[in-house]
Amino acid sequence: MKIASFIHDGRRSYGVVDGDIVLDAGAVLDHKYVDLRSVLASDDGLADLAKLTIAPRLNTEDIEWLPVIPNPDKVLCVGLNYLKHIIETGRETPKHPTLFTRFASAQVGHERPMILPKASANFDFEGELAVVIGKAGRHISKENAMAHVAGYSLFNDGSIRDWQRHTLQFTAGKNFVGSGSFGPWIVTKDEIANVDKLVLETRLNGEVVQREGIDDLLFKIPDLIEYISTFTELLPGDVIATGTPGGVGAFRTPPLWMQSGDVIEVEVEGIGILRNSIKSE
Repeated sequence: MKIASFIHDGRRSYGVVDGDIVLDAGAVLDHKYVDLRSVLASDDGLADLAKLTIAPRLNTEDIEWLPVIPNPDKVLCVGLNYLKHIIETGRETPKHPTLFTRFASAQVGHERPMILPKASANFDFEGELAVVIGKAGRHISKENAMAHVAGYSLFNDGSIRDWQRHTLQFTAGKNFVGSGSFGPWIVTKDEIANVDKLVLETRLNGEVVQREGIDDLLFKIPDLIEYISTFTELLPGDVIATGTPGGVGAFRTPPLWMQSGDVIEVEVEGIGILRNSIKSE
């Protein structure tokens, strides 16, 4: 099942995506679930969406896609997690996951422009697989980690590289308003037989700039959930962006930066394509 958040006729909602049609679940279930995060927080939420048959049917051309979870409690991103990306940076292999956070305002939805800020031209792409949490927990073991996953989505961790490198902390370069994207939808985990067999591809103006198997991750999804849940409670709707493969623009000669008018796509077969244009602030 594919589930998404969107705006239709000025109203925020959520629903089930089937091809070019979205079943507007929020129009009939808003008394029970105010948003997709509350759907995930309920033991019955996903089942209620799966059995929904009577709801307005909207064409995807008539909606504005929102980040899949517009209001997450937290977005946790992993740096230096693909082995080939670690090699291209010239850094040592980390012993623990390198984590930073992104604010909700730093992400836009599918088909919405990512914003190139006035402050810098060093706007880099980072295609990523995102994990969306469906069950709360702390001190979650690797063995039980996947029971806490609702599903998977796509993430572009758009990065303002010079601001990222102002200090040892990444926060500034990772949180310019509208500099990243998240979507188009969540594919529930029952649809993905083996996430490690998936391949992630990023394309800039149709040219492949990143392509790598999820099996290249240094810290696998269960490792990340175990580590993160040791220091914080993972909540339904929380997002873990699992890291980006090699090929980012910053380590090319010359560097390859996204510019106004460009189109960037992140694709994982079986999940979908996250597409965004680039627009100057």
